[in-house]
Amino acid sequence: MKLIASLLTQKEFAAYQNDTRTRRAVERNIEIIGEAMNRILQNETGIELSNSRKIVDTRNRIIHGYDSVSDDIIWSIVMAHLPNLKLEVEKLLME
Repeated sequence: MKLIASLLTQKEFAAYQNDTRTRRAVERNIEIIGEAMNRILQNETGIELSNSRKIVDTRNRIIHGYDSVSDDIIWSIVMAHLPNLKLEVEKLLME
């Protein structure tokens, strides 16, 4: 998640949308997070994280190309949902 934040030097959607390299790097990192979440869901039934199923579904959509990957959706995930996921993971690590 830290890497995604470092990729977004400008927090403007238009800048993100016009930078193919950054978009692909962010998508790849979401794939990695989604795969990790999938493994957690399969192996650690006691761990609960918000939107865990949606994270895995997004990973699948990116990897398998279901429809097209929407820059709007990826952007909203990065801006609205990843910060919350980061906080939840940090909290779990402190327990």
